[in-house]
Amino acid sequence: MSRAVTGQESGAAPISAWQFLGASDFWFQSMQNWQSEFLAVGVLILLSIVLRQHASPESKPVTAPHAQTSA
Repeated sequence: MSRAVTGQESGAAPISAWQFLGASDFWFQSMQNWQSEFLAVGVLILLSIVLRQHASPESKPVTAPHAQTSA
């Protein structure tokens, strides 16, 4: 597996934070992180909807006491 070479490792001069914000590498990495986070949040939302559907075996009555449902 290849490893990304940073600017310092390649001998390039360091860049400022503003220059890094304009670099394509910053946006590429940021978008990949956002996509994975949105996917994870979306899956959690869908699972919470499916698992709380009315009469689902995974669901309990909302007003049921904890002692009755063993939760």
